[in-house]
Amino acid sequence: MRPALPFLVVAITLAVTPGFAQSSGQKASAIASVERQGPELVGLSDRVWEIAETALRETRSAEVLAAYAEKHGFTVQRGVAGMPTAFLASYGTGSPIIAIMGEYDALPGLSQKPTATKEAFAPGAAGQGCGHNLFGAASLGAAVAIKELIASGSLKGTVRFLGTPAEESIGGKIYMIREGVFKDVDAVLVWHPLDETYADYEGAQANIQFFVEFKGRTAHAAGDPWNGRSAADAVEAFTHGINLLREHVKPTVRMHYTVQKAGDVPNVVPDYARILTWVRDSRRDGVDPVFARVKEIAEGAALIAGVEHAITIQTGYSDMNILTKGLELLQSNLAALPPITYTDEEQAFAKALQKATGKEEKGMSAALKPLEPIMKDPQGGSTDVGDVSWVVPTLHFYVATAPFEVPWHAWPVVASSRMSIGHKGMMFAAKGLAATAVDLFEKPDARAAIRKQFDEQTKGKTYKWLVPDGPPPIPSN
Repeated sequence: MRPALPFLVVAITLAVTPGFAQSSGQKASAIASVERQGPELVGLSDRVWEIAETALRETRSAEVLAAYAEKHGFTVQRGVAGMPTAFLASYGTGSPIIAIMGEYDALPGLSQKPTATKEAFAPGAAGQGCGHNLFGAASLGAAVAIKELIASGSLKGTVRFLGTPAEESIGGKIYMIREGVFKDVDAVLVWHPLDETYADYEGAQANIQFFVEFKGRTAHAAGDPWNGRSAADAVEAFTHGINLLREHVKPTVRMHYTVQKAGDVPNVVPDYARILTWVRDSRRDGVDPVFARVKEIAEGAALIAGVEHAITIQTGYSDMNILTKGLELLQSNLAALPPITYTDEEQAFAKALQKATGKEEKGMSAALKPLEPIMKDPQGGSTDVGDVSWVVPTLHFYVATAPFEVPWHAWPVVASSRMSIGHKGMMFAAKGLAATAVDLFEKPDARAAIRKQFDEQTKGKTYKWLVPDGPPPIPSN
Protein backbone atom coordinates (compact mmCIF):
# COMPACT_ATOMS: atom_id res chain seq x y z
CA MET A 1 0.00 0.00 0.00
CA ARG A 2 1.38 3.40 -0.96
CA PRO A 3 1.97 6.00 1.77
CA ALA A 4 -0.04 9.18 2.01
CA LEU A 5 1.47 12.29 0.48
CA PRO A 6 3.57 14.18 3.04
CA PHE A 7 2.10 17.60 2.27
CA LEU A 8 -0.29 19.50 0.08
CA VAL A 9 1.00 20.63 -3.30
CA VAL A 10 0.58 24.21 -4.46
CA ALA A 11 -3.00 24.78 -5.64
CA ILE A 12 -3.46 25.45 -9.34
CA THR A 13 -5.33 28.59 -10.30
CA LEU A 14 -8.05 27.98 -12.87
CA ALA A 15 -8.93 31.51 -13.86
CA VAL A 16 -10.82 32.33 -17.04
CA THR A 17 -8.41 32.32 -19.97
CA PRO A 18 -8.13 35.95 -21.11
CA GLY A 19 -7.30 35.12 -24.71
CA PHE A 20 -10.61 33.32 -25.20
CA ALA A 21 -12.85 35.17 -22.75
CA GLN A 22 -13.32 38.03 -25.23
CA SER A 23 -13.80 35.80 -28.26
CA SER A 24 -16.94 34.11 -29.45
CA GLY A 25 -17.71 30.78 -31.02
CA GLN A 26 -16.93 27.19 -30.26
CA LYS A 27 -13.30 27.62 -29.23
CA ALA A 28 -14.31 29.86 -26.36
CA SER A 29 -16.85 27.26 -25.26
CA ALA A 30 -14.31 24.44 -25.49
CA ILE A 31 -11.75 26.40 -23.46
CA ALA A 32 -14.39 27.22 -20.86
CA SER A 33 -15.25 23.52 -20.58
CA VAL A 34 -11.61 22.63 -19.96
CA GLU A 35 -11.41 25.27 -17.25
CA ARG A 36 -14.58 24.00 -15.56
CA GLN A 37 -13.11 20.51 -15.55
CA GLY A 38 -9.85 21.75 -14.07
CA PRO A 39 -10.19 20.40 -10.53
CA GLU A 40 -11.38 17.04 -11.81
CA LEU A 41 -8.56 16.81 -14.35
CA VAL A 42 -6.01 17.56 -11.65
CA GLY A 43 -7.63 14.85 -9.54
CA LEU A 44 -7.51 12.34 -12.40
CA SER A 45 -3.88 13.13 -13.10
CA ASP A 46 -2.87 12.87 -9.46
CA ARG A 47 -4.69 9.56 -9.03
CA VAL A 48 -2.90 8.04 -12.02
CA TRP A 49 0.37 9.44 -10.63
CA GLU A 50 -0.24 7.73 -7.30
CA ILE A 51 -1.22 4.40 -8.90
CA ALA A 52 1.83 4.44 -11.23
CA GLU A 53 1.35 1.20 -13.16
CA THR A 54 3.79 -0.02 -15.77
CA ALA A 55 3.12 -1.12 -19.35
CA LEU A 56 0.15 -3.48 -19.85
CA ARG A 57 -0.45 -3.48 -16.09
CA GLU A 58 -2.29 -0.11 -16.08
CA THR A 59 -5.57 -1.70 -14.95
CA ARG A 60 -6.59 0.91 -12.37
CA SER A 61 -5.08 3.82 -14.30
CA ALA A 62 -7.08 2.98 -17.43
CA GLU A 63 -10.25 2.50 -15.37
CA VAL A 64 -9.88 5.92 -13.71
CA LEU A 65 -9.90 7.55 -17.16
CA ALA A 66 -12.52 5.26 -18.70
CA ALA A 67 -14.91 5.91 -15.81
CA TYR A 68 -14.50 9.66 -16.26
CA ALA A 69 -15.34 9.30 -19.96
CA GLU A 70 -18.47 7.27 -19.12
CA LYS A 71 -19.48 9.84 -16.52
CA HIS A 72 -19.44 12.45 -19.28
CA GLY A 73 -21.58 10.47 -21.69
CA PHE A 74 -19.05 8.63 -23.82
CA THR A 75 -19.61 5.08 -24.97
CA VAL A 76 -16.55 3.16 -23.77
CA GLN A 77 -15.16 0.00 -25.31
CA ARG A 78 -12.60 -1.70 -23.07
CA GLY A 79 -10.02 -4.33 -23.97
CA VAL A 80 -9.31 -2.88 -27.41
CA ALA A 81 -6.86 -4.76 -29.67
CA GLY A 82 -6.44 -7.60 -27.19
CA MET A 83 -5.06 -5.33 -24.46
CA PRO A 84 -7.12 -5.22 -21.24
CA THR A 85 -5.78 -1.73 -20.47
CA ALA A 86 -6.58 -0.20 -23.88
CA PHE A 87 -9.92 1.50 -24.39
CA LEU A 88 -11.87 3.63 -26.84
CA ALA A 89 -14.35 6.29 -25.71
CA SER A 90 -16.61 7.66 -28.44
CA TYR A 91 -19.35 10.27 -28.77
CA GLY A 92 -21.28 11.50 -31.78
CA THR A 93 -22.09 10.14 -35.22
CA GLY A 94 -20.77 10.56 -38.72
CA SER A 95 -17.87 12.56 -40.06
CA PRO A 96 -15.49 14.03 -39.36
CA ILE A 97 -14.02 11.59 -36.87
CA ILE A 98 -11.35 13.31 -34.77
CA ALA A 99 -9.36 11.21 -32.28
CA ILE A 100 -7.44 12.49 -29.27
CA MET A 101 -4.88 10.08 -27.80
CA GLY A 102 -3.85 9.64 -24.19
CA GLU A 103 -1.24 7.58 -22.36
CA TYR A 104 -0.96 6.58 -18.70
CA ASP A 105 1.80 3.98 -18.24
CA ALA A 106 4.59 4.62 -15.74
CA LEU A 107 8.25 3.60 -15.67
CA PRO A 108 9.63 0.91 -13.33
CA GLY A 109 11.72 1.84 -10.33
CA LEU A 110 11.16 5.60 -10.48
CA SER A 111 8.93 6.13 -7.45
CA GLN A 112 9.47 9.64 -6.12
CA LYS A 113 7.74 12.02 -3.74
CA PRO A 114 6.73 15.47 -5.05
CA THR A 115 9.81 17.01 -3.48
CA ALA A 116 13.00 18.65 -4.77
CA THR A 117 15.19 15.96 -3.23
CA LYS A 118 15.35 12.35 -4.36
CA GLU A 119 13.12 10.28 -2.08
CA ALA A 120 10.90 7.35 -3.07
CA PHE A 121 7.14 7.69 -2.62
CA ALA A 122 6.84 3.89 -2.46
CA PRO A 123 10.28 2.24 -2.45
CA GLY A 124 10.84 -0.03 -5.44
CA ALA A 125 7.63 1.04 -7.16
CA ALA A 126 7.11 2.68 -10.53
CA GLY A 127 6.84 6.41 -11.15
CA GLN A 128 5.50 8.78 -13.80
CA GLY A 129 8.92 9.70 -15.16
CA CYS A 130 7.49 10.71 -18.54
CA GLY A 131 4.45 12.60 -17.28
CA HIS A 132 1.89 10.23 -18.73
CA ASN A 133 -0.48 10.92 -15.83
CA LEU A 134 -0.73 14.48 -17.20
CA PHE A 135 -0.91 13.23 -20.78
CA GLY A 136 -4.00 11.08 -20.35
CA ALA A 137 -5.92 13.55 -18.18
CA ALA A 138 -5.34 16.55 -20.48
CA SER A 139 -6.33 14.62 -23.59
CA LEU A 140 -9.50 13.30 -21.99
CA GLY A 141 -10.44 16.76 -20.75
CA ALA A 142 -10.16 18.08 -24.31
CA ALA A 143 -12.28 15.21 -25.63
CA VAL A 144 -14.99 15.97 -23.07
CA ALA A 145 -15.00 19.63 -24.13
CA ILE A 146 -15.60 18.59 -27.76
CA LYS A 147 -18.25 16.07 -26.71
CA GLU A 148 -20.21 18.85 -25.02
CA LEU A 149 -20.19 20.90 -28.23
CA ILE A 150 -21.42 17.92 -30.24
CA ALA A 151 -24.13 17.23 -27.66
CA SER A 152 -25.34 20.83 -27.88
CA GLY A 153 -25.47 20.68 -31.68
CA SER A 154 -22.69 23.25 -32.05
CA LEU A 155 -20.38 20.76 -33.78
CA LYS A 156 -21.23 17.79 -35.98
CA GLY A 157 -19.27 14.56 -36.20
CA THR A 158 -17.58 12.12 -33.84
CA VAL A 159 -14.94 12.62 -31.17
CA ARG A 160 -12.94 9.68 -29.87
CA PHE A 161 -10.60 9.40 -26.95
CA LEU A 162 -8.11 6.59 -27.41
CA GLY A 163 -6.63 5.18 -24.22
CA THR A 164 -3.32 3.78 -25.43
CA PRO A 165 -1.23 1.66 -23.03
CA ALA A 166 2.37 0.47 -23.01
CA GLU A 167 4.05 3.29 -24.92
CA GLU A 168 7.15 2.72 -22.83
CA SER A 169 7.54 -0.92 -23.90
CA ILE A 170 5.70 -2.73 -26.70
CA GLY A 171 3.86 0.22 -28.24
CA GLY A 172 0.16 -0.30 -27.60
CA LYS A 173 -0.80 2.02 -30.46
CA ILE A 174 0.83 -0.36 -32.93
CA TYR A 175 -1.46 -3.20 -31.87
CA MET A 176 -4.37 -0.79 -32.23
CA ILE A 177 -3.19 0.04 -35.77
CA ARG A 178 -3.01 -3.68 -36.50
CA GLU A 179 -6.64 -4.07 -35.41
CA GLY A 180 -7.84 -1.22 -37.63
CA VAL A 181 -8.68 1.27 -34.87
CA PHE A 182 -7.52 4.23 -36.99
CA LYS A 183 -8.99 3.19 -40.34
CA ASP A 184 -11.92 5.63 -40.32
CA VAL A 185 -10.25 8.47 -38.41
CA ASP A 186 -9.80 11.80 -40.23
CA ALA A 187 -7.11 13.21 -37.94
CA VAL A 188 -5.42 12.49 -34.61
CA LEU A 189 -4.43 15.04 -31.98
CA VAL A 190 -1.76 14.25 -29.42
CA TRP A 191 0.56 16.09 -27.06
CA HIS A 192 3.34 15.09 -24.68
CA PRO A 193 4.86 16.57 -21.51
CA LEU A 194 8.36 18.06 -21.90
CA ASP A 195 10.53 20.89 -20.57
CA GLU A 196 9.53 23.32 -23.37
CA THR A 197 6.40 24.20 -25.34
CA TYR A 198 6.25 23.90 -29.13
CA ALA A 199 4.50 22.30 -32.08
CA ASP A 200 6.54 19.22 -32.88
CA TYR A 201 8.85 20.01 -35.79
CA GLU A 202 11.53 17.64 -34.46
CA GLY A 203 9.86 14.25 -34.79
CA ALA A 204 11.07 11.02 -33.26
CA GLN A 205 13.59 8.32 -34.04
CA ALA A 206 12.74 4.93 -35.45
CA ASN A 207 13.86 1.88 -33.55
CA ILE A 208 13.68 -1.89 -33.34
CA GLN A 209 13.57 -3.66 -29.98
CA PHE A 210 14.55 -7.31 -29.74
CA PHE A 211 15.69 -10.08 -27.43
CA VAL A 212 18.77 -12.20 -28.08
CA GLU A 213 18.75 -15.51 -26.21
CA PHE A 214 21.74 -17.81 -25.89
CA LYS A 215 21.45 -21.47 -24.84
CA GLY A 216 24.52 -23.48 -23.88
CA ARG A 217 25.43 -26.30 -21.50
CA THR A 218 25.89 -26.03 -17.76
CA ALA A 219 28.80 -27.41 -15.75
CA HIS A 220 30.55 -26.85 -12.45
CA ALA A 221 32.78 -23.80 -12.86
CA ALA A 222 35.58 -25.36 -10.79
CA GLY A 223 35.03 -29.11 -11.17
CA ASP A 224 34.67 -29.48 -14.95
CA PRO A 225 34.30 -26.11 -16.69
CA TRP A 226 35.62 -27.63 -19.91
CA ASN A 227 32.31 -29.48 -20.23
CA GLY A 228 30.32 -26.25 -20.08
CA ARG A 229 29.26 -23.94 -22.91
CA SER A 230 28.63 -20.58 -21.31
CA ALA A 231 25.67 -18.48 -22.43
CA ALA A 232 27.19 -15.63 -20.41
CA ASP A 233 30.31 -15.80 -22.60
CA ALA A 234 28.06 -15.34 -25.61
CA VAL A 235 26.46 -12.25 -24.07
CA GLU A 236 29.89 -10.77 -23.40
CA ALA A 237 30.97 -11.43 -26.97
CA PHE A 238 27.71 -9.94 -28.27
CA THR A 239 28.01 -6.72 -26.26
CA HIS A 240 31.68 -6.42 -27.21
CA GLY A 241 30.71 -6.75 -30.86
CA ILE A 242 28.06 -4.04 -30.55
CA ASN A 243 30.53 -1.71 -28.90
CA LEU A 244 33.05 -2.30 -31.68
CA LEU A 245 30.29 -1.52 -34.20
CA ARG A 246 29.67 1.91 -32.68
CA GLU A 247 32.68 3.32 -34.57
CA HIS A 248 31.24 2.19 -37.90
CA VAL A 249 27.67 3.49 -37.81
CA LYS A 250 26.32 6.90 -38.74
CA PRO A 251 26.21 9.60 -36.05
CA THR A 252 22.41 9.36 -35.98
CA VAL A 253 22.47 5.71 -34.83
CA ARG A 254 21.98 4.76 -31.20
CA MET A 255 22.35 1.27 -29.72
CA HIS A 256 21.34 0.29 -26.18
CA TYR A 257 21.13 -2.97 -24.30
CA THR A 258 20.45 -4.43 -20.89
CA VAL A 259 21.44 -7.94 -19.82
CA GLN A 260 18.36 -9.51 -18.28
CA LYS A 261 19.76 -12.92 -17.41
CA ALA A 262 23.27 -14.35 -17.46
CA GLY A 263 23.51 -16.93 -14.69
CA ASP A 264 22.73 -17.04 -11.00
CA VAL A 265 25.95 -17.90 -9.16
CA PRO A 266 29.63 -17.66 -10.20
CA ASN A 267 30.51 -21.31 -9.64
CA VAL A 268 28.06 -22.64 -12.24
CA VAL A 269 28.59 -22.23 -15.96
CA PRO A 270 25.29 -20.65 -17.06
CA ASP A 271 23.41 -22.43 -19.81
CA TYR A 272 20.98 -19.57 -20.53
CA ALA A 273 21.31 -15.84 -21.06
CA ARG A 274 19.06 -13.11 -22.44
CA ILE A 275 19.76 -9.54 -23.46
CA LEU A 276 17.27 -6.89 -24.57
CA THR A 277 18.70 -4.66 -27.29
CA TRP A 278 17.45 -1.53 -29.07
CA VAL A 279 18.78 -0.11 -32.33
CA ARG A 280 17.69 3.41 -33.31
CA ASP A 281 18.21 5.80 -36.17
CA SER A 282 16.48 8.96 -37.28
CA ARG A 283 14.59 7.09 -40.02
CA ARG A 284 13.32 3.56 -40.48
CA ASP A 285 15.53 2.90 -43.51
CA GLY A 286 18.58 3.65 -41.35
CA VAL A 287 17.62 1.12 -38.68
CA ASP A 288 17.34 -1.89 -40.97
CA PRO A 289 21.00 -2.18 -42.12
CA VAL A 290 22.29 -1.73 -38.57
CA PHE A 291 19.91 -4.41 -37.32
CA ALA A 292 21.21 -6.73 -40.05
CA ARG A 293 24.78 -6.24 -38.77
CA VAL A 294 23.71 -6.76 -35.14
CA LYS A 295 22.08 -10.06 -36.09
CA GLU A 296 25.40 -11.16 -37.60
CA ILE A 297 27.16 -10.15 -34.38
CA ALA A 298 24.72 -12.32 -32.40
CA GLU A 299 25.45 -15.26 -34.68
CA GLY A 300 29.18 -14.70 -34.28
CA ALA A 301 28.89 -14.47 -30.49
CA ALA A 302 27.10 -17.82 -30.44
CA LEU A 303 29.89 -19.37 -32.51
CA ILE A 304 32.54 -17.94 -30.21
CA ALA A 305 30.87 -19.43 -27.14
CA GLY A 306 29.76 -22.65 -28.81
CA VAL A 307 26.11 -22.08 -27.97
CA GLU A 308 22.81 -21.69 -29.80
CA HIS A 309 21.06 -18.37 -30.22
CA ALA A 310 17.65 -16.98 -31.13
CA ILE A 311 16.48 -13.44 -31.94
CA THR A 312 12.92 -12.35 -31.13
CA ILE A 313 11.60 -8.95 -32.13
CA GLN A 314 9.54 -7.38 -29.35
CA THR A 315 8.43 -4.30 -31.28
CA GLY A 316 9.70 -1.42 -33.37
CA TYR A 317 8.70 2.23 -33.62
CA SER A 318 8.59 4.36 -36.76
CA ASP A 319 9.92 7.86 -37.21
CA MET A 320 7.38 10.69 -37.33
CA ASN A 321 5.55 11.79 -40.47
CA ILE A 322 5.28 15.53 -39.77
CA LEU A 323 2.80 17.67 -41.69
CA THR A 324 3.56 21.39 -41.99
CA LYS A 325 -0.15 22.12 -42.44
CA GLY A 326 -0.79 20.47 -39.11
CA LEU A 327 2.06 22.38 -37.45
CA GLU A 328 0.62 25.69 -38.65
CA LEU A 329 -2.81 24.87 -37.26
CA LEU A 330 -1.37 23.83 -33.90
CA GLN A 331 0.85 26.90 -33.72
CA SER A 332 -2.04 29.26 -34.35
CA ASN A 333 -4.05 27.77 -31.49
CA LEU A 334 -1.18 27.48 -29.02
CA ALA A 335 -0.20 31.08 -29.74
CA ALA A 336 -3.76 32.24 -29.00
CA LEU A 337 -3.50 30.89 -25.45
CA PRO A 338 -1.97 33.14 -22.79
CA PRO A 339 1.43 31.76 -21.76
CA ILE A 340 1.73 29.81 -18.55
CA THR A 341 2.83 31.88 -15.57
CA TYR A 342 4.35 30.64 -12.32
CA THR A 343 4.47 31.79 -8.74
CA ASP A 344 7.74 32.50 -6.96
CA GLU A 345 7.26 29.26 -5.01
CA GLU A 346 6.83 27.24 -8.21
CA GLN A 347 9.94 28.73 -9.78
CA ALA A 348 11.88 28.07 -6.58
CA PHE A 349 10.80 24.42 -6.70
CA ALA A 350 11.85 24.17 -10.36
CA LYS A 351 15.24 25.71 -9.65
CA ALA A 352 15.77 23.37 -6.71
CA LEU A 353 15.22 20.41 -9.04
CA GLN A 354 17.69 21.88 -11.53
CA LYS A 355 20.26 22.42 -8.77
CA ALA A 356 19.79 18.86 -7.53
CA THR A 357 20.55 17.47 -11.01
CA GLY A 358 23.46 19.77 -11.87
CA LYS A 359 21.56 21.94 -14.35
CA GLU A 360 21.57 25.71 -14.67
CA GLU A 361 18.93 27.16 -12.35
CA LYS A 362 16.69 28.74 -14.99
CA GLY A 363 13.37 27.55 -13.60
CA MET A 364 10.44 26.80 -15.88
CA SER A 365 10.68 27.61 -19.59
CA ALA A 366 7.12 27.35 -20.92
CA ALA A 367 6.86 30.18 -23.49
CA LEU A 368 5.71 28.94 -26.90
CA LYS A 369 8.67 28.54 -29.24
CA PRO A 370 8.34 29.75 -32.85
CA LEU A 371 7.89 27.22 -35.61
CA GLU A 372 11.14 25.99 -37.13
CA PRO A 373 11.89 23.90 -40.23
CA ILE A 374 11.25 20.19 -39.77
CA MET A 375 14.40 18.46 -38.59
CA LYS A 376 16.07 16.10 -41.02
CA ASP A 377 17.40 13.95 -38.19
CA PRO A 378 15.39 14.04 -34.94
CA GLN A 379 17.57 13.89 -31.85
CA GLY A 380 15.10 12.71 -29.24
CA GLY A 381 13.69 9.35 -28.31
CA SER A 382 11.13 7.11 -29.96
CA THR A 383 7.36 6.78 -29.65
CA ASP A 384 4.59 4.68 -31.13
CA VAL A 385 2.93 7.97 -32.10
CA GLY A 386 5.35 7.76 -35.02
CA ASP A 387 3.57 4.64 -36.26
CA VAL A 388 0.18 6.35 -36.00
CA SER A 389 1.51 9.26 -38.08
CA TRP A 390 2.00 6.92 -41.06
CA VAL A 391 -1.59 5.64 -41.07
CA VAL A 392 -3.57 8.82 -40.27
CA PRO A 393 -2.75 12.56 -40.26
CA THR A 394 -1.28 13.24 -36.82
CA LEU A 395 -0.83 16.63 -35.14
CA HIS A 396 1.61 16.52 -32.23
CA PHE A 397 2.93 19.12 -29.79
CA TYR A 398 4.81 19.46 -26.51
CA VAL A 399 4.05 21.47 -23.38
CA ALA A 400 6.44 22.25 -20.52
CA THR A 401 5.49 20.34 -17.39
CA ALA A 402 8.94 20.04 -15.78
CA PRO A 403 11.92 22.38 -15.33
CA PHE A 404 14.14 23.14 -18.30
CA GLU A 405 16.81 20.50 -19.00
CA VAL A 406 16.18 18.26 -15.98
CA PRO A 407 16.79 14.62 -16.92
CA TRP A 408 13.76 12.88 -18.41
CA HIS A 409 12.65 9.37 -17.44
CA ALA A 410 14.03 10.30 -14.04
CA TRP A 411 12.88 11.33 -10.57
CA PRO A 412 12.61 15.13 -11.19
CA VAL A 413 9.92 14.52 -13.82
CA VAL A 414 8.02 12.24 -11.41
CA ALA A 415 8.09 15.01 -8.80
CA SER A 416 7.05 17.72 -11.28
CA SER A 417 4.18 15.62 -12.62
CA ARG A 418 2.48 15.70 -9.20
CA MET A 419 3.05 19.43 -8.63
CA SER A 420 1.25 22.52 -9.84
CA ILE A 421 3.94 23.19 -12.47
CA GLY A 422 2.86 19.91 -14.08
CA HIS A 423 -0.83 20.66 -13.62
CA LYS A 424 -0.50 24.04 -15.33
CA GLY A 425 1.17 22.46 -18.35
CA MET A 426 -1.56 19.83 -18.45
CA MET A 427 -4.30 22.48 -18.51
CA PHE A 428 -2.53 24.44 -21.26
CA ALA A 429 -2.25 21.25 -23.31
CA ALA A 430 -5.94 20.42 -22.85
CA LYS A 431 -6.90 23.86 -24.10
CA GLY A 432 -4.59 23.59 -27.10
CA LEU A 433 -6.04 20.20 -28.00
CA ALA A 434 -9.62 21.41 -27.64
CA ALA A 435 -9.11 24.57 -29.69
CA THR A 436 -7.36 22.69 -32.49
CA ALA A 437 -10.06 20.02 -32.49
CA VAL A 438 -12.70 22.72 -32.99
CA ASP A 439 -10.82 23.85 -36.13
CA LEU A 440 -10.71 20.29 -37.43
CA PHE A 441 -14.47 19.98 -36.97
CA GLU A 442 -15.41 23.41 -38.28
CA LYS A 443 -12.96 23.85 -41.16
CA PRO A 444 -13.25 21.18 -43.89
CA ASP A 445 -10.71 23.08 -45.99
CA ALA A 446 -8.11 22.76 -43.22
CA ARG A 447 -8.83 19.04 -42.88
CA ALA A 448 -8.57 18.62 -46.65
CA ALA A 449 -5.22 20.45 -46.79
CA ILE A 450 -3.81 18.29 -44.02
CA ARG A 451 -5.09 15.10 -45.66
CA LYS A 452 -3.68 16.15 -49.05
CA GLN A 453 -0.24 16.67 -47.57
CA PHE A 454 -0.49 13.35 -45.72
CA ASP A 455 -1.38 11.55 -48.97
CA GLU A 456 1.54 13.20 -50.78
CA GLN A 457 4.06 12.29 -48.08
CA THR A 458 2.91 8.68 -47.81
CA LYS A 459 2.57 8.06 -51.56
CA GLY A 460 4.58 5.03 -52.61
CA LYS A 461 5.43 4.15 -49.01
CA THR A 462 4.06 1.07 -47.30
CA TYR A 463 3.79 1.15 -43.56
CA LYS A 464 4.44 -2.19 -41.87
CA TRP A 465 4.22 -2.74 -38.13
CA LEU A 466 7.03 -4.65 -36.45
CA VAL A 467 5.10 -6.19 -33.57
CA PRO A 468 5.08 -9.98 -33.88
CA ASP A 469 2.07 -11.98 -34.95
CA GLY A 470 -0.24 -13.19 -32.22
CA PRO A 471 -1.76 -11.44 -29.20
CA PRO A 472 -0.01 -8.72 -27.24
CA PRO A 473 2.35 -10.06 -24.54
CA ILE A 474 0.06 -9.47 -21.58
CA PRO A 475 1.89 -10.06 -18.27
CA SER A 476 0.68 -13.10 -16.36
CA ASN A 477 0.58 -11.29 -13.02
